[in-house]
Amino acid sequence: MQTAGLVGSLRQTQLVTYRQREPDHPFLADLLRQEPDPGTALWVVSWGFDVPALLRQLQGRPVAYHAHSSGYGFSLPPGVPVLAVSRNTLAYWGEKASRHPLFLVPNALQPKWVERGARPPFPGPSGGLAARRPIDVLVQRRKNSRYVLEELVPELERAGLNVALQSGWVEDLVDLFNSATVVLYDSADYWRGRGVSEGFGLPPIEALACGCVVFSSLNHALADTMDPGVLGHQIGCGTLASDVERIQAAVRDPEAWRGEPERLAALLRECSEPMLLERWRHALQEIDAHWHRTLVLGAAPLQAQPVWRLRWGQRVGRLQGWLSRGLKR
Repeated sequence: MQTAGLVGSLRQTQLVTYRQREPDHPFLADLLRQEPDPGTALWVVSWGFDVPALLRQLQGRPVAYHAHSSGYGFSLPPGVPVLAVSRNTLAYWGEKASRHPLFLVPNALQPKWVERGARPPFPGPSGGLAARRPIDVLVQRRKNSRYVLEELVPELERAGLNVALQSGWVEDLVDLFNSATVVLYDSADYWRGRGVSEGFGLPPIEALACGCVVFSSLNHALADTMDPGVLGHQIGCGTLASDVERIQAAVRDPEAWRGEPERLAALLRECSEPMLLERWRHALQEIDAHWHRTLVLGAAPLQAQPVWRLRWGQRVGRLQGWLSRGLKR
């Protein structure tokens, strides 16, 4: 919905439902009956589990896949562009769909995080030092591992730290993150258990925007931004004792553990809505041109070689090399 609002400033944009009819949105089947293909709209599909079925329904129309998590196991029809939200996802489709148009369009950080996040330099007569925050360690239950919830959190509490577990609705997440010194985010087990990836990883970036010290797992797209020791720190780093010691040290002296300000500023610029708007503008222009070539002018989309043919070619090449060496002897 945030993306639809963002690209709505570039061209007329409409959210469409396809499983269930909603009073405020058109229904996919109705629209397809009303407009013969290829139609005039660019369709953007995103929910990984439903993408193959949606692409079959939209065959013969301009369509693009807005790819968040990877690992769903499906392949894309020839020529379908991919809008990847992270370099990790881009790399996945760069290998799996190497002849498709590929674009990097990360998720935008809502302006409230940039505008209201309490990160250095802190205001005040002292010119820098922030007051101690009421929450030593903030943990959001969703996606966090059993290790964090059942082993690390109890040890941190026994060490005397004030740990807040957030699970329900929060009216103002910026205010919550601004109240925390350290934020823990460990989603590796969550996604490994589901067989798909961390598509982008907004919570650690939101925490960084609020001046928190972030301890995070480094799975999937988190490795795009969580440069360990530079912007954040690895959680589950070898031993439980190591985590407890480092988190205690970060609570005592957060300034020494916060990310490098220049790197953080660059990251927040890259995730800002104005920057992402330009990425979307470029991608949509390129996708329009691609579908004009293929659907209107009839150009055949490129197709990558199937894996079996590549492996067969490699085996034949090795066999030819052995035969050549044998003949020379």
